[in-house]
Amino acid sequence: MKIIAFILAALVAGASLPAAAPAPVASRVKYSGHVQVGITGNFASPNDRQNFGRLFDDRANEPLLNQFVLTAERALDPAATGFDWGFKLQGLYGSDARFIHSLGLLDRSSKDLLQPDLVEAFVNLHFPLTGTAGGIDVKVGKFVTLEGAEVIDNTGNIFYSHTYSFNFGIPFNHSGVLANLHATKNLDVLVGLTRGVNTSLKDNNDRPAFHGGLSFLNLAGGKLTVIASTHFGPEIPNNNKDYRWLNAVVAIYKVNDKLTSTTDLNYIQDDFAKAKGYGVAQYFSYPVSDSVTASIRGEVWRDNNGFFVAQFGNNTDVMGFLRGDTFTPDPRTVGGGVTTYGALTVGATVKTGIAGLVVRPEVRWDASLNGTRPFNDSQDRGMITFAVDATIRF
Repeated sequence: MKIIAFILAALVAGASLPAAAPAPVASRVKYSGHVQVGITGNFASPNDRQNFGRLFDDRANEPLLNQFVLTAERALDPAATGFDWGFKLQGLYGSDARFIHSLGLLDRSSKDLLQPDLVEAFVNLHFPLTGTAGGIDVKVGKFVTLEGAEVIDNTGNIFYSHTYSFNFGIPFNHSGVLANLHATKNLDVLVGLTRGVNTSLKDNNDRPAFHGGLSFLNLAGGKLTVIASTHFGPEIPNNNKDYRWLNAVVAIYKVNDKLTSTTDLNYIQDDFAKAKGYGVAQYFSYPVSDSVTASIRGEVWRDNNGFFVAQFGNNTDVMGFLRGDTFTPDPRTVGGGVTTYGALTVGATVKTGIAGLVVRPEVRWDASLNGTRPFNDSQDRGMITFAVDATIRF
């Protein structure tokens, strides 16, 4: 829990600095939470009970408590003209934690399906800066990645299932420092130093990594936002020379008052494995009523060397590979080989009107576009799933 002590100390230090007419602290600290449960039906009923290529909805025909999340947050004041400070603490308990742990922080806490995790724990400091449109924000601690159109917190996603690029092409979290320079009203410049992909109190190679990007805001008359981000550094256990490059470009366009288009481009390269992965996901979302939003997502993602996409049968296999442990993986932990994956997902977000309850049904078709057979016990070229999840916010 060293990271929590560090954050609390930083908060105390930050609070003692002068601020320009700050709002009372109590009025700006917000507490929230949610519980998410879901199930993914696989019509092939594979013997290994795995949905290949999935992480957070990996169990076939098995209900999951994905997330029980509690959050405390003091967001920065977007109108601040002087120094300001904020923080975020977010804890998660559930089956999703198996995949989002960072090294050295709760990654050995449990071998069970349901595990705890500290998703985010950071302080955020705002400083005015002459010659800029909005000064500079400096985030210190553990935070989620800049990359990709989807996020860990399921309330920020359109679908229950995730893309191949989210599961295998980007990091989940980082620990370090990230500065966001609000250069102009249309441009943010982000530069950071982290311990690597999904690392915190420990690192598997003791070398830092770079994380940053550019955010282009209010383009096309305020309809378009483009975020280009990258992370690069050594990520292979006990290897501090060979780099892994993870890159994403996300473009969000308001076609009209209702229709939203999101395009997610992804490229990953591992120099040690001489492996590449790349692809594109396209989303469209349209509210058909005040309570129902319909969405569709299509994706093509190429695992050019069969290095990235897999399924993980044991609850601890992902972290074992990340740490570089010597162990025998579960027999159900297998890769898909050199494959071009295609996926089409159709679903809806339904606000039930019952005490913050949101339900998301979806139908998804996955396929190998080059004839390999990664799905359903490594026997099929395609996989059809029907899923539904329910989230209660409080």
